[in-house]
Amino acid sequence: MTVLSTEYIWSALGGDPSLAARVSPVVRTGVLASRLPVRELARACVGSCALAAAELGALRAGLPEVPEVHLDDGAVATALVSERHLLVDGRAPVTFAPLSRFWRTADGWVRTHANYPHHRARLLAALGVSEDPASVAAALAERTSAEAEESVYAAGGLAVALRTAKEWAAHEQGAAVAARPLVERGRLDSAPARVLAPTGTAPLLPAAGIRVLDLTRVIAGPVATRTLALLGADVLRVDAPQLPELPDQHADTGFGKRSALLDLAADRRAFEELLAEADVVVTGYRPGALDRFGLSPEALAERRPGVVVAQLSAWGAYGPWGVRRGFDSLVQVATGIAAIEGSVAEPGALPAQALDHGTGYLLAAGVLRALSEQAREGGSRFVRLALARTAGWLLSGAERGQGQRRGKGQGAPVDHPVDDGYGSYDGIAGLDGYDGPEAWLAERDSPLGRLRYALSPVSFAGGPVDWARPPGIWGTDRARWMY
Repeated sequence: MTVLSTEYIWSALGGDPSLAARVSPVVRTGVLASRLPVRELARACVGSCALAAAELGALRAGLPEVPEVHLDDGAVATALVSERHLLVDGRAPVTFAPLSRFWRTADGWVRTHANYPHHRARLLAALGVSEDPASVAAALAERTSAEAEESVYAAGGLAVALRTAKEWAAHEQGAAVAARPLVERGRLDSAPARVLAPTGTAPLLPAAGIRVLDLTRVIAGPVATRTLALLGADVLRVDAPQLPELPDQHADTGFGKRSALLDLAADRRAFEELLAEADVVVTGYRPGALDRFGLSPEALAERRPGVVVAQLSAWGAYGPWGVRRGFDSLVQVATGIAAIEGSVAEPGALPAQALDHGTGYLLAAGVLRALSEQAREGGSRFVRLALARTAGWLLSGAERGQGQRRGKGQGAPVDHPVDDGYGSYDGIAGLDGYDGPEAWLAERDSPLGRLRYALSPVSFAGGPVDWARPPGIWGTDRARWMY
């Protein structure tokens, strides 16, 4: 069993090892080319999610066997950059703001994240400059990378110093992350098994009737809940009125969901009514930020026995960085990925926000497996993932020689056949090419306009091929369950 494989993830999720044989991959060259094995990571994350969906679907529909999972590298690669394929009335989205980028420092590099207005304001306040990029560059050039990182974080902004993988491994937070399993999961109590109503099979919707309270933002968490919505769940995303959202980001990750605004403190009664009927609660805020609202796994299980709690963070809920905010791009910089993907001249990045997307599919897989386990054995359940831990998993695959081989020096990656868990490929036997994303793109009208978007790569025999509803206007739905 290779590290970056569906079998490895399925084992980490506690799945029956024999079911991994239900996955039928289409391996394609030329997708997600990178010095690190991004293609293999993406395939493993999506494959495990689809298998978890098929398992739950078979359980609820009373099928004699788990449906076969279709895993196509083309669909996976297209979905992993879904935000780049999105068009809204023909307009391409804005993915990164001008101040979200790499900057030279006195001794190296930092990367900042300033897509949101409040993060941008805190970055500028920490540096004591205007929004002019030249002023930001000059201010950071006078600081060391460590000084810039600490001063910006102290002001509530986001900046991370470039580190090598070896430097991250020696860092206290890096060591704390490495000590944890890739997927943290467990049982919280002895709540009785919840009887899940039987489902139909046209299409097979494993999460039909499951109420998911979505308290996530940005990409990873919304990708997880977008996937649960595809599978039939009633997903209600709830945001605080004072926190802004990026319209294009919502358009990309809002498929299948409803979106409401709710002040968790001022509207506590309405919030508790939602919690009282939620089957799954997914959180993606900074660790501890929601605890005062009684949203720790233990508190939720006490109030809603049988609940599944899924938690996502950037750095993990432990160690000196356990309370820090973070994003995929920043985790790549801290963990050594940006140094590997870059050159002598400057740092680089993965061909996709693979930590976000990959962790999102892993989180959805964890929820689906927890629902299957809860239906069979009872008990409230928790699933916990961190982008930094996913980064470590990716790096471990590279250390074992898995995936695409690096070119000499700092050259381009060389895509070549490897034994990646689906058999040994010699020459080109068993491999398909990738002619572009068109086969995995769709269009439809929506309240936001005409959308072109990437279809979900989570596919199994008899399962859904598209979301039942397009994204609506952010924050305009009522804070209540549909059924």
